[in-house]
Amino acid sequence: MFISFEGIDFSGKSTQIELLKDHLIDHNKKVEVLREPGGTEISEKIRNILLDNKHEMLVAEAELFLFSASRSQLVREKIRPYLEKGIYVISDRFHDSSTAYQGYGRGIPIDVVSMVHQLAIGDTIPDVTFFIDIPVGIANERKKKKSKGKLDRIELGNIEFYNRVRNGYLEIAKNEDRFKVINGSQTIETIQNQIISELELMDRR
Repeated sequence: MFISFEGIDFSGKSTQIELLKDHLIDHNKKVEVLREPGGTEISEKIRNILLDNKHEMLVAEAELFLFSASRSQLVREKIRPYLEKGIYVISDRFHDSSTAYQGYGRGIPIDVVSMVHQLAIGDTIPDVTFFIDIPVGIANERKKKKSKGKLDRIELGNIEFYNRVRNGYLEIAKNEDRFKVINGSQTIETIQNQIISELELMDRR
């Protein structure tokens, strides 16, 4: 199964990814956790470019192409081979991030973003996507607790940008049955239980 996690920065998705990985391993599943951008030697080099807050001149179109290049490498080098071996793949972000961030957030037309996705990932689409949804205000409070110098280039986005991104995710959720919207303001345990329940429901189908 191919599982992706999405959410605006500081939504708590990384915590849930680790908990789900442990749960699946406890149930004798082989699991690989990947992150975006990154996950391969080439993709990690692209990640360094994308997240370096010194690259403030990076334009939206270049950002989209760089994310997609990293993703394309990850799909062909890691995701597809893992799935062919029957391994569970959990990805910390996938193509929906580009739709939300570069499309809705940066203003690149959604149909253009979708065309880039077609080339970059083809039919390699997550079986289920968990969107950990939190209000931008809560995310902003969590961000303030992180040292300004440690924020990456994307995290430096303002509240207006993150509102567009969050609304973009909610728009995607309306059109994608694989999207499961989880209230990220709940306790970690409650969120974890909801995610496991969704997966168990899928297994019974």
